[in-house]
Amino acid sequence: MSLAKENDLTKPVDAEVKRPVRLPQLLQARTGKMTRQLLLEPGRHGLGMTHASMKADQTTTATCGYCATGCGLRLHVRDGQAVGLTPETQYPVNLGMACPKGWEALEVLDADDRATSPLLRAGKGQPQERVDWDTALKTFVSRFKAIQEQHGDHSVAFLSTGQIPCEEMAYLGALAKFGMGMLHGDGNTRQCMATAVTAYKESFGFDAPPYTYDDFEQSDCLVFVGSNPCIGHPIMWERVLRNQNDPEIIVLDPRRTETAMAATQHLQLQPKSDLEVLYAITQVIIENGWIDRDFIEAHTNGFEALAKHVQPYTPEQVAQRSGLSVHTLRRAAESIAHAKAASLWWTMGVNQSYQGTRTAQAIINLALITGNIGRPGTGANSITGQCNAMGSRLWSNTTNLLGHHRFESAEDRNRVASILGIDSQRIPDQPSWSYDRIIEGIKNDEIKGLWVIATNPAHSWIDQDQCRELLDQLDFLVVQDMYHSTETAVQADLVLPAAGWGEKEGTFINSERRYGLLKKVRKAPGEALADFQIFRAVAQYWGVPEMFEKWDAPEAVFQTMQELSAGRPNDLTGIDGYRQLDQCGGIQWPWSRDDAKRHRTPEQQRRLFADGKFLHQDGKARLIVERPSPMPEAPCEDYPFLLLSGRGTVSQWHTQTRTGKSLVLGKLYPQNPYVEIHPHDAKQIGIANGDGVTVISRRGKVDVLAMVTPTVQSGQVFMPMHYEVTNRLTLSHFDPHSRQPSFKDCAVAIVPRVS
Repeated sequence: MSLAKENDLTKPVDAEVKRPVRLPQLLQARTGKMTRQLLLEPGRHGLGMTHASMKADQTTTATCGYCATGCGLRLHVRDGQAVGLTPETQYPVNLGMACPKGWEALEVLDADDRATSPLLRAGKGQPQERVDWDTALKTFVSRFKAIQEQHGDHSVAFLSTGQIPCEEMAYLGALAKFGMGMLHGDGNTRQCMATAVTAYKESFGFDAPPYTYDDFEQSDCLVFVGSNPCIGHPIMWERVLRNQNDPEIIVLDPRRTETAMAATQHLQLQPKSDLEVLYAITQVIIENGWIDRDFIEAHTNGFEALAKHVQPYTPEQVAQRSGLSVHTLRRAAESIAHAKAASLWWTMGVNQSYQGTRTAQAIINLALITGNIGRPGTGANSITGQCNAMGSRLWSNTTNLLGHHRFESAEDRNRVASILGIDSQRIPDQPSWSYDRIIEGIKNDEIKGLWVIATNPAHSWIDQDQCRELLDQLDFLVVQDMYHSTETAVQADLVLPAAGWGEKEGTFINSERRYGLLKKVRKAPGEALADFQIFRAVAQYWGVPEMFEKWDAPEAVFQTMQELSAGRPNDLTGIDGYRQLDQCGGIQWPWSRDDAKRHRTPEQQRRLFADGKFLHQDGKARLIVERPSPMPEAPCEDYPFLLLSGRGTVSQWHTQTRTGKSLVLGKLYPQNPYVEIHPHDAKQIGIANGDGVTVISRRGKVDVLAMVTPTVQSGQVFMPMHYEVTNRLTLSHFDPHSRQPSFKDCAVAIVPRVS
């Protein structure tokens, strides 16, 4: 089933005055037939049910646009408009379940602060004023080109997202780098998944999460490291609850989270001791001979170095530093080693760390040395954050060339250029700066113009106050978003109004590598356009429309993605277009032409590495270790508490750009920001539950409410990342391998709030 055509800009609805608005004659006269077609006619659609053709009381299924679980939602359509939704009972991901965010996915599209027309600021300190698309696009092009002429092509950059479809990511990345001459562009997936990507690439030879969601139900031992799926990924947790094997559930987390409360073993370790704890567990397993020696010898490199490295990390040595007992460490090791099928899962508690890459690889090492990979119920399994973070990893054209090719490889550049039909000289021979380096580039006057798409760094980036100051320092800031009210959009010189989930089409890739369809079942408000259409318009105004002539619809980009993937680990050439994705309830990569010839339809649950062959040249996985690093900002006399941050409730999402618009979701979590603090510490400070307190770091201070609870350990406090104030406190430090921010540790003081 397909989606509607994009908004007809000849008759968009003005959200404020409720009257038709026409594009100015200037636009038609200036750009001629080609641009009218590109803006008004989004291209061909080869599927059955379109937005325009949907009749009363029909339904269609689309993939949810919040987290990377990738649930299927059944959309109930009346007169071409989605009027409600329910979970899709036949979708292989969620099996009829949905979390509160999914249930409210349509509601947040009707928010009063939707961006409905372009907004332009005449100068610094001036208010944003409404303009037409022609003015917006001319300004976009003239301002960015002027910056490049004065400061060089590489003085402009973009920050993308894990929230838009693969096809839009590919278009943006190709347009910015091959058409506009940008070198630098990264995505907000740097904040959530860069560590897992780096760990997989180094260990397996490719960014390849090996698992399928069926593994939640097949394991007899599940290990969650820095992961709280009960809150962060509730439908995955529902899959755990379906497990009939009476599994051992081991949770490594400093907090007594909802998932930890359900565990059979909660290793409530000291923050950032997880790497040492994993090394201790590995040491016990090797010392006792509880390893799969045949698998190790046939399929891995580096075991001798691993065994030597972990030898000093005995439970007796690690117990005191981690806050765990020797018995606790040995029991966890024995449970993992003796399981028939052990699966190890991690998410932001590992990824968002100054030593996250090596911690992730310690998890991978455990799976490999025990032979827990490639079989049902096993795997070293990174749970992805955003709905299309994996799409960003493969298709955003940021730090990897399209399709996970390498910018540094002439062979890869030539292959991509040939498929796209462009001169290979247009493709940079080096990857982009990482997100943190782009921000640093603004500070150093190296980046003068920035294009931000569907993300909100003024809220989400670490050391928030400095980030906001740097955004104001730019010569030109463009924000392309659903809402004009985000903290970053408010700072923008130009706001481009974008359609959101349910108002456009494309594909997302979920945590288990499943391509799922996003469908258009609503008309975007006012003059808002799908990001895909905005990119087409920018290409036209920039003067490079011929470079993207074939990409007249998202499915046309998908076909190019298939060509780019051919013969690679992420091969998707066997997928018979959007129609088959729809019919199958999504399809996991890889699915090649050869796979399609051998099997009529794809199996719904497919794992990687069942044959023991990994993606390094020698076909073997690498066991990688490194000495743990000291905490960059440990508590001290002036700042005696360690601040942890993370997901707050199942009803909140990231910067609350969408979830904050739902009245229903708003009733399911505290509206005022709060800090969790242990009863002993609260007594020492002289505060009670619900009192106002001030949390102070070396970077700023914020006023919040105290939530006194024993779920945090004494000496530690916790604040949900969703509240705007949290990142005023956090410290700019990063994993040296992945360049991912370490959001979950910084030193703070807490004092009673003065009335």
